[in-house]
This record gives sequence, structure tokens and C-alpha cells, in this order.
Amino acid sequence: MPDFLERFGQSDGNGGYAFSNVRSGLIVALLSIGTLFGALIAAPVADAIGRRLSVCVWCLVCGVGFIIQIASNTAWYQVMIGRLIAGFGVGALSLLVPMFQAETAPPWIRGALVCTYQLFITLGIFLAACFNYGTYTHQRHNSASWRIVIGVGWAFLLILGVGILFFPETPRFAYRKGRREEAKETLCRVYGAPPNHYSIYVQMEEIEAKFLAETHVKGGPISEVVSMFRAPRVAYRIALGMSLQMFQQLTGANYFFYYGTTIFQSVQISSFVTQLILNGINFGVTFIGLYLVEHYGRRKSLMAGSAWMVVCFLIFASVGHFSLDQENPANTPGAGIGLIVFACLFILGYATTWYVAVEMISVRKLMYLQGTPSLGSYQRALPVSI
Repeated sequence: MPDFLERFGQSDGNGGYAFSNVRSGLIVALLSIGTLFGALIAAPVADAIGRRLSVCVWCLVCGVGFIIQIASNTAWYQVMIGRLIAGFGVGALSLLVPMFQAETAPPWIRGALVCTYQLFITLGIFLAACFNYGTYTHQRHNSASWRIVIGVGWAFLLILGVGILFFPETPRFAYRKGRREEAKETLCRVYGAPPNHYSIYVQMEEIEAKFLAETHVKGGPISEVVSMFRAPRVAYRIALGMSLQMFQQLTGANYFFYYGTTIFQSVQISSFVTQLILNGINFGVTFIGLYLVEHYGRRKSLMAGSAWMVVCFLIFASVGHFSLDQENPANTPGAGIGLIVFACLFILGYATTWYVAVEMISVRKLMYLQGTPSLGSYQRALPVSI
């Protein structure tokens, strides 16, 4: 955006402004670095003050990062620092929201809830592209073009941070703090069952068994982690879940989401429109992904999606290397259109397979590590009461 470039970019000596690779890389990367540390810090904070209050605290941290960015005038490093602080909140919330869902939801809808979480992430990315396009179109030459986009984030923080206060604490955390009746009451509300229902009894027994196992661990958290890796197949499950999450980010999808407006300068349409197209596809086909992953399974979906994305990336790279005029991309609009087409096909394969399947696999691994019974040990409606 012109105003953003003039304020935080570097003059080229001819009246133009641009970001160096170092400056743009730092502004982009500091958010991701912040999310890493936010995710690491969030777990012990959540164990200390609870899941609900933790969500509120990290929403506030994220909001502070937004304020620092909005208050920036000409110092690009202030934008960078603001993104770092906002990253702390984003990383923590990325951990806490699925944790709250997984610890509260009944097993038969837990996977669907986590998939819905992923679906709304794609919706958020699409809305961000819409806000970018709107402010670029109507507020292009003043600071509102970028300050509005950042400030809108506060609306969603308020919805999450205030809305979570109207929910009860997760049964697991309440039980760990000695609030047994509160945990049982929450389970009754979630399951829609009376206190003496069989499913409530089983869940309370499982939570108690897990809690007792944790309290009898000798040597503190470090010893517990070491013993966890020694348990049969647990190290494999942890490695699998972490690797899938890592490779999901390394597939290259963020390349388009972060740098899409820069990549497609060779096409004679607004690069912001291009981002709308890519993000719209990412959001829309996620619905298809929910069906495909459930119908054909996670493993087959991951393999088919990998093959699809490899082909798309090979063609994308070949067109960009051999057909695109890299010195003046506007001279080769045909190559630019080809890049957009295969970028869209890549996003189609990513959103329908890896984006959905990895999260569903990860939540199952999480439930295994937490000692939650498998889906097969429950039924939706059990008429038995104890």
C-alpha cells in the first residue's frame, strides 16, 4: 500500500519506495517467531490460571501488539516489534482454543469441532484479504489503508476474549483444582445428560484416573516427559503429530498467503484481487476437504494431496523460471496468468487434504496422550443410569 511504503519502506532515489529483503523478511518472520514462543508459554500459563482466563490474557497481549503497530508512524521496527508481540498472542490462542475444545467436547463431535476451528481460520484469512482490498481501494493514499486492517482485529479479539467468559471452565482443569462438582456439572451440560448417566460416570472416572496418574509421578515435569517417551508407541505418536504439523507449514501454502500480492505483479489485475481469489478458494474448498478426509481417510488424503501439490509446484516453478520476465514481469502477462492458475490448483489440493487431515490426526494424538478413550468406547445415547 502506498502510504505504508512511504512510511516504512526505503527510498530508491527516484521518488519510489520499496522494502529490502531484510526489512520485509523481519516484519513477516517476527510474527511467526512470536507464535512459536507464545505456544510454548501458553501451556504452563493455562495450567496455572485456567483455560478461560488464559484466553482472555492472550487476547489482551495480541491487542497490545495491534496497538503498537497502529501507533507506528515512520519507524519500521515498531511495526516489527508490534507483530512480534501480537505473535505471542496468536501462538498462545492457537494452542488454547483447540485445547478448550478438546477438553470440553464429547468425543463424537471433537473432530468436527477442530475441523470447524480450521474452517474459521480459512474464513479469517479470506476476510483479511477482503479488508485489504477494501481499504486499498478506498483509502489508498492515507494511513487508514493499513491502520483499519490492523484495528479490525480488535473486534475479533473482543468476541473471543469476552465471549469465553460466558463458558464454564473445562472439566479437566476444574477437576485438577479440586472442583469436582463443577467438573461434573459442566459434563452434564455438555452431554445433555443427568449426573447419574453412564457417560458422565465414565468421563469422571477417566479424568480421575489421569489426575491420579499425574500426581503420583516422581521427579517433577522433566521426569514425566522422560517417562512419557519411554512408554510404548508414545514417542512415535508425538513425533508423528509434530512432523505432520511441521510439514503442513512447509508445504509452501504460506508462500502464497504471505507474498501473494508481490508474486503476481506480472498480471494486469490488482494483486489484491488475486489474493481474494486464492483466499476464497482456500475457504470454499475446505468444506470439500471435510468430506474427503472423512470419506477416504486421513492417510490416503495426505498422499493424494502431496502428489497433487508436487505437480502444481513443479509447473509453477517451471513457468516462473522459463517463461516469466523476471526483470519486468508485466511484459509476460500470459506467464503470470499461468502462475495464478497453478497457484489456485495448489491451494485446492492443500485445503482439501493437508489442511484438514493434519489437524484431525493431531487432535486424535492429543486425546491419546491425555488419556481420553477412543470414539468407539462411547455411544451417542446410552439409556443406562448408575
